[in-house]
Order: sequence, then C-alpha cells, then structure tokens
Amino acid sequence: MIVFPNCKINLGLHVTRKRPDGFHDLETIFYPLPVNDALEVITHTTLQFESSGVPVPGNAADNLCLRAFQLLQSDFPQLPPVSIHLLKNIPIGAGLGGGSADAAFMLQLLDQKFQLGLTEAALVDYAAQLGSDCPFFIVNRPCYATGRGEIMEPITLDLSGYSFVLVHPGIHVNTGWAFKQLTPGTPAYSLREVIQTPVELWKDVLTNAFEAPVFQAHPVLGYIKAQMYSSGAAYAAMSGSGSAVFGIFPKNKIADILWDASYRVFTIR
Repeated sequence: MIVFPNCKINLGLHVTRKRPDGFHDLETIFYPLPVNDALEVITHTTLQFESSGVPVPGNAADNLCLRAFQLLQSDFPQLPPVSIHLLKNIPIGAGLGGGSADAAFMLQLLDQKFQLGLTEAALVDYAAQLGSDCPFFIVNRPCYATGRGEIMEPITLDLSGYSFVLVHPGIHVNTGWAFKQLTPGTPAYSLREVIQTPVELWKDVLTNAFEAPVFQAHPVLGYIKAQMYSSGAAYAAMSGSGSAVFGIFPKNKIADILWDASYRVFTIR
C-alpha cells in the first residue's frame, strides 16, 4: 500500500506563551500544499525501514514512521511486521512538516491496511504523541491551530485561485534555538480574522514571529522573501521556524526568478 504525505505552510505564526512543561503555546493557520513524499508499506516477516531520495538524518531506528508503527502495535498487538520504504522529497528542517506528515500518514495507512477501525479523533490522539505538527496531517485541511499546534479548528480558506512558489535554500534552522530567540506574548490581532481578508491585504499584518531572528541569522532568507514580492507575489513569508520561504502569486502569473542553482524550488500552479 502506498500513500503520498504532503507538506504544509504556516500562514501567520504567533508564539503566545511558554508552558510549564517546556513547550510553547502558539497560534497559526496550517495550510496543506501538494509537495509530497511517498510512503510504501508491505507485510513482511520482520519490521524493516529504509529511505531514499533526500537523505534523512539521524538513526533510522528513530524514524517517526517506525515510531508510529510501534505506537499502534502497543495497542494492537495483532499488527504483523511490515517493511517500510520512504521516498523523501519534502525538504527536511524547512518548516514544512514533512516528518510529521510521514508519521501521520503512516498511522492512517496502518489503520486502513489492517482495518483497525480508528476514528479521526483517535488518529489525532495518536499523532499528538508523535509530534506537535502531526495531528494536522490527520485533518489535512486548512485549520486554525492553537496549543502546541494540536488544537485545531478547520476553517474555510480556498487558495486554489493562486499559484505558489516554495524555495528551500538548504539552510537548517534548529527549532529549539529559534524558540529561544522569541519573547512570547499576546498577539495584537487574531489570525482567524486576518485570514478571512483578501490575500493582497496580508502583507503588513499576517506575520511569522520567527522571521525576525531567523532572517537576522540567515539574511539570504529575507532576500528570498523580498525577491518574491519584487516578482509579483501577493503575499510571501517563511514557514514555521524556517527555512523554507513561500510566495503566493496570482494564478499562473509566476515570474521567472533566477534562483541559486543549489536551492530546491517547487512551483504549484
């Protein structure tokens, strides 16, 4: 069985407080985009994991896809061993949620393949145990998110009348470092209200709190965002804690921008 985990972008991101458990409460709008990995699972005699495509750092035994399997198997011991192959395409460490998507899609795949009968709410609960962004990919539609990102309220937001450009310059931003650069606080406006205004009005009010410190540490990201605007983007921002930058353009009116050859660029028309 094969599924195709997609990425997400953040439309606005506020960090509102640091919690006693060490995590942070935030406010953001998650929006899914069709930049995909491929995840294949077949029944096997032993539990196996391998990946290809974009190199996945760290120990393979700690991969979120394996952890998702083990999490479900702890409650469903009848799950047989499987062979997992992940074809990685979504940039890693880019604020696009690729690893979280893989884990969430793994939960859904196992539920379908082995007919576990899990509800969406149950899958969201499992996903929350794997990571803050994971629950979104169970819902996988535009959401207003709070808490660590796991408290979600689906919203009506259709950007199909626009084209997107995603640029990842290969920079890895450490999420822990990024959070340490911020002073949490109550935002001056509600993302739920701003997101319902025309995209062309977002530029000066829909902000990502991580941009200031991350752009200071990596000026090229600010340059990429500026290039988006000078090339006709209605809105541009960094996703998550970085380092991918996206631009939202009028439908099929993406300028030919000469990006550095080392960048990974995705165009969604």
